[in-house]
Amino acid sequence: MAVEIDRDYTPGSPVYLIGILKGACIFLADLAREMKTPVRIEFMSISSYGRGKSSSGEVRIVKDIDVSIEGHDVIIVEDILDSGITLNYLAKLLTQRKPKTLRIATLLDKPERRQRPVEVQYVGFKIPDEFVVGYGLDYAEDYRNLKDVCILGE
Repeated sequence: MAVEIDRDYTPGSPVYLIGILKGACIFLADLAREMKTPVRIEFMSISSYGRGKSSSGEVRIVKDIDVSIEGHDVIIVEDILDSGITLNYLAKLLTQRKPKTLRIATLLDKPERRQRPVEVQYVGFKIPDEFVVGYGLDYAEDYRNLKDVCILGE
């Protein structure tokens, strides 16, 4: 994915990677280290799940970015795209801040779960409709530290 991103951007011009906390932090770190394009890293914390296995449907910003992205290339970095509720909301919000470009990179995509349309430019893996944990993904704040992405058992 880093090679693909590097191809899409002008060498020497920084790209803001906006990681969605907490799940995307491990993926973002690995992605940034593999990129040759200069990066600036920002984080947002957004809640739509609470402590359950499904989205509440209500999105709220817990932590916003600390800089203006106006006129900059921006990539939202997400751990998993399933319902699309969060990323649909976030893409609209960040577009209002007038970035030069706005794209989305997700490690995992669950297209079967889509409730809102989301245009994603970079996808690591498409996965079936299973609840997964590890590599930053959690269930009630547990399992983020697993090295692999695993299906959560009953």
